Amino acid sequence: MLGLQGPAQGRDAGGGADASASTSARGKARPAIGPRDVEIRRTTDGIPHVRANGWRELGAGVGYVQAQDALCTLAEAFVTFEGRRSWFFGPDERPARHATFGRAKNLDLDFFFRGFADAAMTTRYRAEQPPELNALIDGFAAGYNRYLAEFRSDARARAHRTCAGAEWLREIGPDDVYRRLYAAQVAAGLARFIPEIVNAAPAGAARVSAAPGAIGDSGAGSRVIASAGTRGDAGRDVGDDTLQARLSRGIGDQAALGSNMLAFGGEATGEDQALLIGNPHWFWGGPDRFYQMHLTIPGRLDVAGVSFLGVPVVMIGFNDHVAWSHTVSAARRFGLFQLTLDPTDPTRLMRDGQSERMDAREVRVDVRGPRGEAGIVTRTLYRSRFGPVLDLGAHHAAFGWTRDTALAIRDANEQNFHAFRNFFLWNQATSLDDFIAIQRREAATPWVNTTAIGRGDGRVWFADIGPVPDVPDALRAACGTPLGAGFARLDPATPFLDGSRAACDWRESPGATRPGLMPAQAMPSLLRRDYVANMNDSYWLTNARAPLEGYPTVLGGERQALSLRGRLGHRMAAELMTADTRSTATLGRRLKHAALTPRAYSAELFKSELLDQACAAPTVEWTTEVPVVAAAPVPVASSASASASASASASASASATATATATESAPASTSTSTSASLSVPTRQRVDVASACEVLRRWDGRAEANDRGALLWDAFWDRLDALPAAALYRVPFASDRPLETPASPGKADGRVARALAEAVLALQAKGQAVDAPLARHREVDSGGRHLPIYGGCHAAGYFVVACNSDGSDRMGLDTSGNSYLQVVSFDAAGVQAFTLQASGQDERALVAGIGLAPVERYARKDWLPFPFHERDIARDPRLKRSVLSF
Repeated sequence: MLGLQGPAQGRDAGGGADASASTSARGKARPAIGPRDVEIRRTTDGIPHVRANGWRELGAGVGYVQAQDALCTLAEAFVTFEGRRSWFFGPDERPARHATFGRAKNLDLDFFFRGFADAAMTTRYRAEQPPELNALIDGFAAGYNRYLAEFRSDARARAHRTCAGAEWLREIGPDDVYRRLYAAQVAAGLARFIPEIVNAAPAGAARVSAAPGAIGDSGAGSRVIASAGTRGDAGRDVGDDTLQARLSRGIGDQAALGSNMLAFGGEATGEDQALLIGNPHWFWGGPDRFYQMHLTIPGRLDVAGVSFLGVPVVMIGFNDHVAWSHTVSAARRFGLFQLTLDPTDPTRLMRDGQSERMDAREVRVDVRGPRGEAGIVTRTLYRSRFGPVLDLGAHHAAFGWTRDTALAIRDANEQNFHAFRNFFLWNQATSLDDFIAIQRREAATPWVNTTAIGRGDGRVWFADIGPVPDVPDALRAACGTPLGAGFARLDPATPFLDGSRAACDWRESPGATRPGLMPAQAMPSLLRRDYVANMNDSYWLTNARAPLEGYPTVLGGERQALSLRGRLGHRMAAELMTADTRSTATLGRRLKHAALTPRAYSAELFKSELLDQACAAPTVEWTTEVPVVAAAPVPVASSASASASASASASASASATATATATESAPASTSTSTSASLSVPTRQRVDVASACEVLRRWDGRAEANDRGALLWDAFWDRLDALPAAALYRVPFASDRPLETPASPGKADGRVARALAEAVLALQAKGQAVDAPLARHREVDSGGRHLPIYGGCHAAGYFVVACNSDGSDRMGLDTSGNSYLQVVSFDAAGVQAFTLQASGQDERALVAGIGLAPVERYARKDWLPFPFHERDIARDPRLKRSVLSF
């Protein structure tokens, strides 16, 4: 039985409750809370501090505050994880926001979650958690439902939510939360190949069928809804992405996802104390964005930080004894097996000369068409002994399911039901040694590297310990196939083994948490007193003075070039570890400043010599082949081809020239059955004198008022698209990893042309070459315009602000700096400074509600996090409410 105490209380300007219970004035003694109560205190920027005496009550508080701030996002996510998107949003549509599982069509997502996040999975998930974590999850569902009930009866709250009248806004149960956790744990494996898994079928298999019976109240006349997402088309739903690009991304479908993390030990601070910064580059919108919170059970738990929406434990954060952060790991969390099929049946595979049947499971999805007509679509999902069969034939025919062969994927995280138990235990860690012991014992962090520090401890910890295939390089060499050799040219780290031989299975080593996974003692870790760092490169150069070597390729590789962002991170570490920073407090102040200084390392290293080449002449000229169409018969031209024709006849126009440049690599399309396409040489001529002057004056940073950052980013994007061997005159050398590759640009005119094309690209977008960054890279929400600093990963920015579509407006589709924390300890306990660039409230970036954290980030105003009771009590925006369960 749920009940409120006291009157409703409105939201403050910085975020908080739409409706909450009794509020005590700041400064008054806080009343004790009962055994079934939850205390929620909102401080500056709407950060919730949730306090209870029991685990279920604490979970209820978490579910309640997350629903207050992100009800619509959570509700849609629970529809996704239940596999019901096709019913509510249509089978051929896609989620509006990016997520760790990409943006596949709804029907494909439904088949995946119906087929994998089923009742058997949730039952096992619950069985493998400690009772306290299960109680948290039970409570989360209850708290979410509590807020939903209040929301439905509060006209004022409903007026400000886009999902207020949605039929998919429903109560949830614990299984919804377990499905949410599962979706996160398989993000680096199965979830990367959802269309390829749910559309995999042997040649000649039935594509789609109707299931008899009713859907809801539709009666027995339910039928299949025609859909471009049905099998046969959806398998080719790969857009213009290449398989190599897909494989290069550890998580999701956006290149900007990643993180920075550095930890400085006693040799850097001059004290027996360490300092840590966590700086994930993550989603600003969607179900996987971060949510900041502080959770307390007196005497048992006191932890703060962030989690994904729908997760009731802290995933990156700190307590009064430890602090930790993560970056996406370069290790592969899955492997592929090439199946040799039985010649008599393509759903049977040969294993040491014996034929064995795949598991074939029929999955049904309810769908609703554009006019409301109901139907059921069924597919058969196939699984081998290794894992599901997937069909990569839409990317390359050789990787498809043929009469002779097929591919199966084994995800090391599919059975990793300890992933969030690991976080739950970390939340309660009492020392750095305790934290390390938990990580080594559980070996369950799903797809991230970890850094950590401890109170009164001058050591810093790095580890890439979690589920990874136990595939030594010798096994890879002995069990390779010709097809696997071709795959290795696209992705040399992912194991691609012969599935027809038992000798080629993943190894089973002593000490592993599950058969086939690497044991913790065999995985990279480093305990230092100077520093550790990771910026999404492999473990190899965690510390420039102590490379980690001798590990198998599956862990990400060694002696290979770092990203420019990675090189800058190590440069920053060296700059910060100077003699004048011999205190934790001093180093912390310098670190906070450095972390938000948007240096373009590509410009720091290469601007001068690149401009010497690009600006040797005031104009750049080259010839490009522009497609045109024969005069007769007259075709019905698309807008793209019409623009190309215009550019051929009016190349003096900047916009036409930009179009001609673009069409060089993407021939225009026409609608005609008889005309032949021709290519006409067109001379391009671009004045770059002004651009050269702008870049010479530019200081190499992307601050809000900097002029030249937009131009440099467009210039570097074009250079970065070149192969390293074509761009750099000095190649990478493993004995000089922070200095190489170097000397970009060769005497072939490509550098000058890249600058000219950058000028044209800005002109096509209506941007001047000297436009200040603030005019274009900003958050525009609720009538407010907030300039955002930083740039994309490729140009070597440590401060990342990037959109996958290349646009400059920052919003729900941005990925970049998200949650930031700088944490240390002193005699009084943990001292933390935080920022939440994307805000707490789902409406912050679109309606200006709860915009205060975004404004704080824009002005670089680190928030001293009110962790201790004395700090919470004197917070100027404190509001308190109590819920009873």
